[in-house]
Amino acid sequence: MTEYEPPRGREQRKQDVLGRLRQDEDAWVATASPDGFPTLVPLSFLWEDDTGTLVMATRRTNPTAVNVTPHGLIRVAAGHTRDVVLIEGEARIVEVADLPAVTRDAFAAKLRGWRPSGPRWVFLRITPLTVRAWREENELADRDLMHTGTWLI
Repeated sequence: MTEYEPPRGREQRKQDVLGRLRQDEDAWVATASPDGFPTLVPLSFLWEDDTGTLVMATRRTNPTAVNVTPHGLIRVAAGHTRDVVLIEGEARIVEVADLPAVTRDAFAAKLRGWRPSGPRWVFLRITPLTVRAWREENELADRDLMHTGTWLI
């Protein structure tokens, strides 16, 4: 029989999620084309505490950017399989020039100077609608931390 650490309470899980979003650099991003063809790619990100959104960059012509244009739905997974953060949200395309300078600077600072620029690049601003987090089976029952854009804690 496998023994797990005791399950974390929702408040601790929320703090762990926010810590991961503030510290991690990359996450898996899933979108689907209008005909249902899935795309899964790793993208670097910035979490903005003040807006409660994720900011990512990708080339304008990549399937991820193309797929969010018609409907905006996106799924983001951070962490590893024994410490999952799963976010479902709405993404919108933001032109490089339209992203506030403070956000562009924070993005570059987090990613060691990388600054997407020029017409090839766009940013995605992702507003979480649901957030789930769990480590092991004993945390599955209370994995929902956000629903319809509101923290449950």
